[in-house]
Amino acid sequence: MKIVEIKVLRGPNYWSIRRSKLIQMKLDLEELEHRPTNAIEGFKDRLEAMFPSMYSHRCSYSEAGGFFRRVEEGTWMGHVIEHIALELQTLAGMDCGFGRTRGTGKEGEYFVVFNYMEEEAGIYTAKASVRIAQALVDGADYNLEEDIQALREIREDTRLGPSTGCIVDEAAKRGIPYIRLNKHSLVQLGYGVHQKRIRATIASTTSNIAVDIACDKEETKNLLEAAEIPVPKGTVIRTEAGLQDAVEKWGYPLVIKPIDGNHGKGNTTNITTWEQALKAFEAAKQYSRSVIVERFITGFDFRILVINSKFICAALRTPASVIGDGVHSIQWLIDQTNLDPRRGYGHEKVLTQITVDQFTQKMLDEKNYTLETIPAKGELVLLKPTANLSTGGTSTDVTDEVHPANVFMCERIAKIIGLDICGIDIMAQDLRTPITENGGAVLEVNAAPGFRMHIEPAEGLPRNVAEPVIDMLFPDRSNGRIPIIAITGTNGKTTTTRLTAHIAKAAGKKVGYTTSDGVYIQNQLMMKGDCTGPISSQFVLKDPTVDFAVLECARGGILKSGLAFQHCDVAIVTNVASDHIGLGGIHTIEQMAQVKAVVPETVFPHGYAILNADDELVYQMKKSLKCNVALFSMNEMNPRIQNHCQAGGLASVFENGYVSILKGTWKIRVLAVKDIPLTYGGKAQHNIANTLPAVLAAYLFKTISIEDIRQALQTFVPSSVLTPGRLNFFHFKKFTMLADFAHNPHGLALLGDFVSRLDYPVKVGVISGTGDRRDEDIRELGAISARYFDEIIIRCDKNLRGRTADEIIGLLQEGINSVDATKPTSVIPNEDQALEEIYANPKEGALYTIMCDVVAGALDKIKELKDREDQGS
Repeated sequence: MKIVEIKVLRGPNYWSIRRSKLIQMKLDLEELEHRPTNAIEGFKDRLEAMFPSMYSHRCSYSEAGGFFRRVEEGTWMGHVIEHIALELQTLAGMDCGFGRTRGTGKEGEYFVVFNYMEEEAGIYTAKASVRIAQALVDGADYNLEEDIQALREIREDTRLGPSTGCIVDEAAKRGIPYIRLNKHSLVQLGYGVHQKRIRATIASTTSNIAVDIACDKEETKNLLEAAEIPVPKGTVIRTEAGLQDAVEKWGYPLVIKPIDGNHGKGNTTNITTWEQALKAFEAAKQYSRSVIVERFITGFDFRILVINSKFICAALRTPASVIGDGVHSIQWLIDQTNLDPRRGYGHEKVLTQITVDQFTQKMLDEKNYTLETIPAKGELVLLKPTANLSTGGTSTDVTDEVHPANVFMCERIAKIIGLDICGIDIMAQDLRTPITENGGAVLEVNAAPGFRMHIEPAEGLPRNVAEPVIDMLFPDRSNGRIPIIAITGTNGKTTTTRLTAHIAKAAGKKVGYTTSDGVYIQNQLMMKGDCTGPISSQFVLKDPTVDFAVLECARGGILKSGLAFQHCDVAIVTNVASDHIGLGGIHTIEQMAQVKAVVPETVFPHGYAILNADDELVYQMKKSLKCNVALFSMNEMNPRIQNHCQAGGLASVFENGYVSILKGTWKIRVLAVKDIPLTYGGKAQHNIANTLPAVLAAYLFKTISIEDIRQALQTFVPSSVLTPGRLNFFHFKKFTMLADFAHNPHGLALLGDFVSRLDYPVKVGVISGTGDRRDEDIRELGAISARYFDEIIIRCDKNLRGRTADEIIGLLQEGINSVDATKPTSVIPNEDQALEEIYANPKEGALYTIMCDVVAGALDKIKELKDREDQGS
């Protein structure tokens, strides 16, 4: 068997709306298609031996052991690989439980779909699961632990840290969307103009000056000392001579640390000899030219967290250590400590496993200990110089024990430094009494304090420290969202998107929108090309100037990556027609409707899905929706419209020459079609249909008035600039060209209907077929052309998409002949040559209708010809 392709889905998708993080692997079983699991000797036994924990997989029997029962009865290897992928991630500390395995429509080929927590881990898992399954089939040895450890390492390298992660989780609970902006800890919370950013525990609201002060330990100490905050006595040095002076002035014990270090790097504590001081000085200089030498304050290490100038919590931190029993070695004690089920790799559990590193060796050397030393019973052996949880330290919540004077002092410190998220390190015997009275001191102020010690203490009450951060960033329970209108369908998406965005802009919105022609921010083109996928949508949602988003969402992006957003306010489905059938595992128009239905299924319960009541497949989508539904129709007497409105529903219709909104039994006439340029006086029936949902979507927003809508409809004048590739007329002296992106039978039929209403003596169609469509679709393009055009010129797209030019031309000719074998037809394969031929030898007064493949290229060529005529060449 072999992997054909792996796709990473990152948003609502064809397989699941709620589970947005999925791996979709296309797998060719090859000869294993004819060997189910019960036909492979010993397979079930080997699988159970490798994955005994898979007994919990219930599968279709809905009981423990259900999956193994399926294996015993006989199931296909794609199904097995799905379960291996889920269990493999779970064993690596990423609990995953959703999967699907379905045929692609090709014999022996399957889509294996499973959820992931970290993208790179999901991709690794897909490949590893196939390797594992093959080894089980072959009865070969396989080192499963290598894959599990590799996945753990990928998880730790790619996941958000516990601090950033808990803030993001809290935001998600409140319905605040987020976008990860890099592979590290930079995250956007909210969309558009309402966005905030965090990186670890530094927020976009955090003062840069405050961060600089906190990172300069000398500056911090000076400010605190001037404010009568108790700090350790010390000095800043750069040379060994300066170290000698500091030792003479302050005496032992001492602490030596870099002036701008963090996370305890380069710190050495409890220095009692000159030799230790020299080593500590060299260690600190690896991180900073300037070094702080301070009196070592005895006591316990406490961390106080202040957010938005309010005391939140406190923790007692203890460095990684073991306690001797008088019998076993230090290494044995470390191993036993690591057996604690609360300890894991990296951040996967409450505590981190203790590893032996250079800092451990240094601390043991200072006591003349080795890992084989047997410490006395009850002896505390410290293994790390600092109490960081990431190196195996522990934390105990002591929030409820902090004296009010210490609370006041810490809130004051946060104000003095200027940090809105502030971690304060205090060394003292306890926090039950003011540290001004018990000899304690403030050691450091941290600009990016870790939250793990508070959200997952080893002992004591966990504290939701992310909540006050979100309260600060999004006060008054705001959710950081901007309105999103998402538009999908087979035809009409781009025109509907552009018109909807135009209406919103006319109402004063700062609009970002995506189309098949490009991405626009406040009518400025930012990206060219087909921009109807999630990357383009995210571009808009990340833009800090946008307060209203209109997003065209095409089939390709949904199938390839999913949507860029979890929820939208309004979704429009224009229609579902036969196009792209046979691509991406979609073989029927009903399956295509399921793809398009992903968009309305993301609408908030309080939002609206606007569905085409004239399209059976679109109308039926309402059955699965949990939001409000509004309808549109070209026929006011459509029974679906009448029943919907009689029940108090909302609709838009074309009636008596008007675009009207039906609100229950009330009618609001918006504008006569003759006054809407987009409809060409009502001749472009398909553009009337495109106008209806755009008007209804805008009407749903209280900040957009009927007057705004009327004005926008009258000022939206179709052209190659405003609506490129959509009914673009170019009037030459002897003939006219009409360029349109009609690229499927449904779209060409709508275009043909429009052309049939125009008054030209001769109508010539310049048509092409798209190579990756079905034979019947290409033939249908030829047949439709024969019905609407007097003459036909066949040309080929620049990208033949897997076919030869002769194949495409032959299929188009077959379609033409099926309607009218005598239809005058010529073949000019190259588009530029065809346009040149029309320009050089036009029929007097003719209308040449050109199906554009690459809109920008066709329009550029036509404009070049027009310029040539205007210049008289």
